[in-house]
Amino acid sequence: MSPEPIYVDTSAFYALLDRADKYHDAARAIWPALLKDDIALVTTNYVVSETITILQFRIGFDAADLWYRDILGALDVYWVDETLHRRAYELWMNLGRRRFSLVDCVSYVTMRHNRIERAFAFKTNFVEQGFELLPA
Repeated sequence: MSPEPIYVDTSAFYALLDRADKYHDAARAIWPALLKDDIALVTTNYVVSETITILQFRIGFDAADLWYRDILGALDVYWVDETLHRRAYELWMNLGRRRFSLVDCVSYVTMRHNRIERAFAFKTNFVEQGFELLPA
């Protein structure tokens, strides 16, 4: 039986690439283990878009391109359809808090829809939504 998939958030991707990020060392420590253990790593096309944008504007175009070509290839990308988008929008509206973005809500809805319980992320919002955070 293969291990349960792990959802990867923008916060983890960014920490992997930005040496100045306060979570960089933690991200670099866990990433090789996730790859080596043959765990299915997943994300959404919303996180892909968010990550590319943040990397491009904070670190540079080359970092965004490197991430897209080298790191993203290790993951399965779930493409959000209209139904999941609407569910995420409804969740976003119901939460009504600024610290939850629509991309965050897409992540939570996608994880629930696909029965994914763990996220490689550095945002406590995942825990608040009932998911386990890696690193723990």
